[in-house]
Amino acid sequence: MSLNVTLKTATSGLMAAQTGLRAVSDNISNVNTPGYVRKTVEQRPVVVNGVGMGVEVTAVKRVTDQYLQLATLTASSDAARWNVVSEYFDNAQALFGNPSSDAFFFNRLDKAYASFAAAADDPSSSLVRSQALANVQDFLSEAGRINTQLREIGRTVDARIGSNVERANDLLEEINRLNADISRAWLIEQDSSGSENIQSGLIDELSSLMSVQVVRRPGGGVDIRSAEGVKLAGDGAATLTYVRSDSTPGYIQVSPAGGIGSPQAIQVPGGEIRGLLDLRDQKLPGLADQLGEFVARAAERLNAAHNAASAMPAPNALTGRLTGFDLPTAIGGFTGQTTLAVVNSAGVVQRQVQIDFDAQTMSVDGGPATAFAAGSFLADVNTALGGAATATFTDGALSLTAANPSNGLAVDEGTSQKAGRGFSHFFGLNDLVRSQGYTTYETGLTTADPHGFTPGDQVKFMVSQGDGRPLQEVTVTIPAGTTMADLLATLNSPATGVGLYGQFSLNANGALSFAGVAPADARLSVITDATQRGAGGPSVSQLFGLGTAERSARAGRFQVNAALTNDPTKLAFGKLDLTVAAGQPSLRPGDGRGALALSTSGEVVTGFQAAGTLGNVAMSVSRYAGEFGGSIGREAASAETRAKSAEAVLNEANARRQSIEGVNLDEELVNLTTYQQAFNASARMIQAANELFDLLVQMV
Repeated sequence: MSLNVTLKTATSGLMAAQTGLRAVSDNISNVNTPGYVRKTVEQRPVVVNGVGMGVEVTAVKRVTDQYLQLATLTASSDAARWNVVSEYFDNAQALFGNPSSDAFFFNRLDKAYASFAAAADDPSSSLVRSQALANVQDFLSEAGRINTQLREIGRTVDARIGSNVERANDLLEEINRLNADISRAWLIEQDSSGSENIQSGLIDELSSLMSVQVVRRPGGGVDIRSAEGVKLAGDGAATLTYVRSDSTPGYIQVSPAGGIGSPQAIQVPGGEIRGLLDLRDQKLPGLADQLGEFVARAAERLNAAHNAASAMPAPNALTGRLTGFDLPTAIGGFTGQTTLAVVNSAGVVQRQVQIDFDAQTMSVDGGPATAFAAGSFLADVNTALGGAATATFTDGALSLTAANPSNGLAVDEGTSQKAGRGFSHFFGLNDLVRSQGYTTYETGLTTADPHGFTPGDQVKFMVSQGDGRPLQEVTVTIPAGTTMADLLATLNSPATGVGLYGQFSLNANGALSFAGVAPADARLSVITDATQRGAGGPSVSQLFGLGTAERSARAGRFQVNAALTNDPTKLAFGKLDLTVAAGQPSLRPGDGRGALALSTSGEVVTGFQAAGTLGNVAMSVSRYAGEFGGSIGREAASAETRAKSAEAVLNEANARRQSIEGVNLDEELVNLTTYQQAFNASARMIQAANELFDLLVQMV
């Protein structure tokens, strides 16, 4: 072997040992650097014509495990998702208060019931009456406050989604830029581990925001793809956009790099963005909807008891609520009997009109029955009242007024019924709790009833997948056909409605609901609604409670009837007794039966529509309060449990990944010694070759 070959061989060993020493030195100095991945030196022998000619370094590589890296990214996405859900749902739960405290939201309704029970023992006490009204208003005000705060949390969540999407775009840009640096280093066989470590940290952060797929590129760097495989970074960075509106689900849309191709919605099954989207579009609206359903039914049961009772003396006028119907449609569908009574200040009946909806007749003061029709109901009632009182119907509201200012009006609900409500209750003639807008959606309509909406008016729906990604916008035009059957056919038509994705149905109480069909199991929201029932009447979405925006706003619409707040003596604590002898009072001071009915209204079984985590159920308001409060706790506990579980999986994945990628000082010290000895050996070989050269020169 020539001395030149010996020198070159030794020099190659010296250079390889130096490279190894630099790698070990870098590893040891970064032992506490987060995200640092240890490096190793790969080398191979140089062979020329079958003869060893030294060694060469082929690469300085990061020690990674692709499986553990992907497992960590998945665990990071899952942990970030449930951590944010747990954080905000815990905030939402706190709005209802501490269950052990008197200030707990559900305890406020119990206080109202207790006040009415006290009033039943002393119905003449103004103090007890005022306290009962104050407790009801306290319950309603607290419901409104919680509803407002839930909307505020929703706005915070919405803003956070936007900022997270902006950060994701920054990360995609940086990851894509580093691809060029890494590929360039690979091309010239230089150390790219620094750029790769930085890129790895950025990918870890991106995975905490959204689920991504990471694919190694043959020439160095990575491709980033969405869960379904849409390219986000690699050959240019795509742009993510958060698409949202106040009435429709939000979703993430991607515009390809360079503007080549159309934007498309992508799946985001994990990460903080997924958790925030779930909160914004499902969990918080579901909680608000359930709150609205609870308050609406509590108010409904209070109103049912109050409408079935009367104040003493009876009020001179009974003013109903907006029903959203014309009078013939409102009267249609009633069954059973009810009695309207005009009484004097002593509670003695002056005139009574018994209405039999089954027989379609009216009877005055027990006299012979005469027929009436839904189309002429107002005129027929006024004829029967004979001038003792007057009935009017304006803008969907029925009102009764006694002609003599000293007389009053009282209603015996009897067996009358429509959509689960008596006559006075359906029209809200003597409501304890009033609402702005429409809060219960059992309309009492059947498929044979006129829908009443103006033909040609339009409502636009968004049909979405379960994760919020849009399937289609559907514009439905109110048909020329006048019945609810015609409207349902139009809504459910595959050509003119949502029939490709689900079906609308009308239940026995006239509640309209939408159910998606497999495989899409679509969700429905309302984009715009320009429909109107009659002149100035409600839209389709208002009357039937369609769309998250309409239903989740209900809890803030209730307040105690101002007429009762101004004069608590008008509280209906008595009952109209039509069995007394002629000339005897049918309403008597000190009668507390109406107050007793109010105090037990929370125990009356009623139907609840599906809302939040509870489906269609029939139970008392008090039991529903327990179920509702329990469901809030269960949701918060479930989110916390899933967050802890996901965090534990992430910690385990990180520990295993760190055991592979992290720096082990003992191992590095062994490597340091090995490279030192190799360096010394190569250096001594060079020194020996140098001495031989000197000797040869001296010999010449």
